[in-house]
Amino acid sequence: MSKPLIRLKRKLTTENLWIYVIASLMVKPTYAYNVRKLINEFFGFSPTTITLYSVIYRLKKNGLIKEDLVAGERVYKPTEEGVKELEEAISYMEHMIKRLKEITYSTQKS
Repeated sequence: MSKPLIRLKRKLTTENLWIYVIASLMVKPTYAYNVRKLINEFFGFSPTTITLYSVIYRLKKNGLIKEDLVAGERVYKPTEEGVKELEEAISYMEHMIKRLKEITYSTQKS
């Protein structure tokens, strides 16, 4: 795998981990230590524990996820604002992919 592709994968996964955290929590609100497992199951990569906890902390601080106490443990789930941000991120990524395809496919036909 080339260095540019490795860099792209890192930027689309680890460096934008918040997207995967919110998406995973939409499917299954859970404890912080289970989020890593869900991300691996749903998206095929495992973020480091420290990075994941840092992202969870920032998402909570910014009001994109919230915690509830269940049997004395913190269970995280997305807020309405978090879902809205995720939807906007997905829309943006879809738009950029569409433009990339339009531009590259039109170039190939010429």
